[in-house]
Amino acid sequence: MMSAEWILIAGAREHNLQNITVRIPRDRLTVITGLSGSGKSSLAFDTLFAEGQRRYVESLSALRAAVFGPVAEARRGCD
Repeated sequence: MMSAEWILIAGAREHNLQNITVRIPRDRLTVITGLSGSGKSSLAFDTLFAEGQRRYVESLSALRAAVFGPVAEARRGCD
């Protein structure tokens, strides 16, 4: 069972990555090591970048809800 404490990457196939599955702890410094050409940069830059984008979009959604929620409630009170 995966929790919100982990970033799960399942079946990654970017550049040199060939169907790998890894679990990386969230909010921790993680070091990726390996041989030259093993896909370290692909994992870090391409795959994990998607996680950053997801978090950013989630934060925008939360911000939008915080801003537009009170506006909608104020409009309901007006007749």
